[in-house]
Amino acid sequence: MKKKVLLIIPAHNEEASIEKTISSIKNYDYVIINDGSTDKTEQILKDNNFSHVNLSFNLGIGGAVQTGYKYALENNYDIAVQFDADGQHDADSIETLIQPIVNGETNFTIGSRFIKKNSTNFKSSFLRRIGIRLISNVIFIFSRTRIYDTTSGFRAADRDVITYFAEHYPKEYPEPVSDYELIKLGFKVTEIPVKMHEREAGKSSIHTWKSAYYVINVLLSLFVIKLRRIKK
Repeated sequence: MKKKVLLIIPAHNEEASIEKTISSIKNYDYVIINDGSTDKTEQILKDNNFSHVNLSFNLGIGGAVQTGYKYALENNYDIAVQFDADGQHDADSIETLIQPIVNGETNFTIGSRFIKKNSTNFKSSFLRRIGIRLISNVIFIFSRTRIYDTTSGFRAADRDVITYFAEHYPKEYPEPVSDYELIKLGFKVTEIPVKMHEREAGKSSIHTWKSAYYVINVLLSLFVIKLRRIKK
């Protein structure tokens, strides 16, 4: 039976890129989570009749993505794919990302820039790659599972992970924290090489001095998860 797939697209002030992002999607259901945008994003969604949910104020990436997982669960989707609104994620790679889940080989896939040479031209800044490597090493020490692209937001979840994330999704540092949580809970997590692009507009929330702050707080969060008991 064909799997029912939903793209979860969090959007905060993405007026410059959202139309192009949606035009790149073919043959997939999607929901845009308008995370309290203050620009023209909401008007663009209405004018184009794009499928969306409006949040009355900015919840941040964790809250927006969890809203998408709740939507996926309530509407009986088998697979949910996190897909950025800023043009970084490659729509042609969606099929590659979900195929191991369709085949029943894994519960969760992470689209990776780092596990295959030349899988993508976009690798992020040098300082950010250093931070990603450090987080990767700590997750490996804690779990004996290697995740190379720990900050990738291009990810796909099966029905069991959708159910878990609808109730339990990190509000802060969601990508590395949720990767480790899933591994600790016994879900099978698989990295898949995908293409990624430079963002179409705007700028990353993780940049310059914030990179060090981000890494330190992620590491502290991982230590806390290691010490506490979590349940499915």
